[in-house]
Amino acid sequence: MKPKPAGHLRLVSWNVNGLRAVLQKGFCDFLVESEADVVCVQEIKARPEQVAGTVWPEGWQVAWNPARRPGYSGVAIFSRVGLPEVEAGIGEEEHDGEGRVLSVRFPGFCLVNVYTPNSQRELGRLKYRTEEWEPAFLRWLEEKKRGGEVVVCGDLNVAHREIDLARPKENVGNAGFTDEERKCFGGLLDAGFRDSFRERCPEGGHYSWWSYQGQARARNIGWRIDYFLVTGGVLAGMRDAFLWPEVTGSDHCPVGIDLEM
Repeated sequence: MKPKPAGHLRLVSWNVNGLRAVLQKGFCDFLVESEADVVCVQEIKARPEQVAGTVWPEGWQVAWNPARRPGYSGVAIFSRVGLPEVEAGIGEEEHDGEGRVLSVRFPGFCLVNVYTPNSQRELGRLKYRTEEWEPAFLRWLEEKKRGGEVVVCGDLNVAHREIDLARPKENVGNAGFTDEERKCFGGLLDAGFRDSFRERCPEGGHYSWWSYQGQARARNIGWRIDYFLVTGGVLAGMRDAFLWPEVTGSDHCPVGIDLEM
């Protein structure tokens, strides 16, 4: 993890694959050591009362949007710069029960934390994801954009281009690399969002998720499926976009951006 430049706002996103599990692996230390101002987490698999005994580092506040189903999905936002206007979900009952979206309107931009549905190994949820969830989420984002700049971060469960995964040919048509999912991601870019990491790093070999099998992480056989997508005004003030593969505790690594304040 690199030091945060003076006078910058650091936003970090991490699919923790179980908040209770990652708390046993130093998550509270990570909050401090990351020098982040806001940390968005996905797949928390917990409700607030299940971690009620946790003593968060001084100055940190937490907003929650857990799934109704126990031990499933869910997102949260940790902030040491306040949580001024929090909104859970996208306002559509058929989608909001899984705890996939949590947003905060900070001065200058709206921060959206999202955990996009996985299409599943046999593509059992591909139709729901691409024909129902993605259009509804994009409509909601368009409404947010009418109110100003927007930052979208989280596990979007898609590798957009071949450069975004180590073995594209072997994974064509698999969950996370279907034509339908990639087209939906392209729709976000068409709507005016920019892939922050690709704006700074056009080279391949940089990933944010690795299978637990076959020593994939040690061999860097991974996928880049965790993103910060930003509108133009935010991009203009962005000074860095990064991945932290050295941070363990989950099968994903944290990703982030530094913004000039």
